[in-house]
Amino acid sequence: SNRSKAFHDVCCKNLADAGFPDRILWMKAAAKKYPYIDLTRVGLYGGSAGGQNALGALLFHGDFYKAAAADCGCHDNRMDKIWWNELWMGYPIGPHYAAQSNVTNAHKLTGKLLLTVGEVDSNVDPASTMQVVNALIKANKVFEFVVFPSANHGAGGGAYGARKRKDFFVKSLIGVEPPDRNSPKVQEKPKTPPEPKKDVPEPKKADE
Repeated sequence: SNRSKAFHDVCCKNLADAGFPDRILWMKAAAKKYPYIDLTRVGLYGGSAGGQNALGALLFHGDFYKAAAADCGCHDNRMDKIWWNELWMGYPIGPHYAAQSNVTNAHKLTGKLLLTVGEVDSNVDPASTMQVVNALIKANKVFEFVVFPSANHGAGGGAYGARKRKDFFVKSLIGVEPPDRNSPKVQEKPKTPPEPKKDVPEPKKADE
């Protein structure tokens, strides 16, 4: 990606970094310039590696990020496709893999979390998300979870997932309860046609 050697030195065997230290500094600087930016309600979402990072934000930087929606994340680099993970994390597998795993760090969860995954994801094994779910339950953490039946990679980006994500952030960051999507729509009463005016003579025809 045309990055410098210094950049690669930071990233090597350090996927959990995900640029968060820089991103947090950027937002703090922006908030000083634009006071309407509310740093007490920062959320993020992502899919695939972005899903891994979205959850990682809450696990490793929960003092700053308050809510995250993570779709189809590769939450543990020891079980995702070998070529991609070893490209960044190196070989052989060392203790840095476990240290950066969202599974082994799930007990650190703070803030609000929405997990989504496609049932038959052929890119990132859905078991990666299931392992996180299992670890969160064992740690007695509260979170939201949606599985999309017969859906592939990126299922959370569809219409239902997008609406679910928006409602999640509205509730988690703004503190407003989203509309009840299951309530029946209020049907408008049919409009009654106006009564004809009384005592008004009908217009004469032209041939009369």
